[in-house]
Amino acid sequence: MSDFNTQVIEEFRANGGRVGGMFEGRTNMVLITTTGARTGRQVTNPLVYLPDGDRMVLVASNGGADRHPAWYHNLRAKPELTVEVGTEKFSATAEFVTGTERDELYDRMVELMPAFGDYRAKTSRVIPVVAVQRGDG
Repeated sequence: MSDFNTQVIEEFRANGGRVGGMFEGRTNMVLITTTGARTGRQVTNPLVYLPDGDRMVLVASNGGADRHPAWYHNLRAKPELTVEVGTEKFSATAEFVTGTERDELYDRMVELMPAFGDYRAKTSRVIPVVAVQRGDG
């Protein structure tokens, strides 16, 4: 994990879900913990999410790189994850959104954080959209 992600995760947990720097003032920060597809280890990533009813929408932009981020591959292999938002922590399940719904959610994410439009322009791949639903219990 990068030093940058480690710093954001530590700051998130120390400040009840609030972080500074480029994420200053963003209320839509989340930590997701997935199970490594190859390693089986628990991996935590800080992300921006789009609220969508009772779901959280994540965009696997990888900063516009030509490959999907590791967390996306982890969820494809095992769609169960742990979510931390604010001071709350819960189990959830990932659903992979496609077609028109994917396009609409991606456009809403661009409205929330315009950098996602730049990421889309930087790559020829279709950037995946993942909806996260709170688990039972």
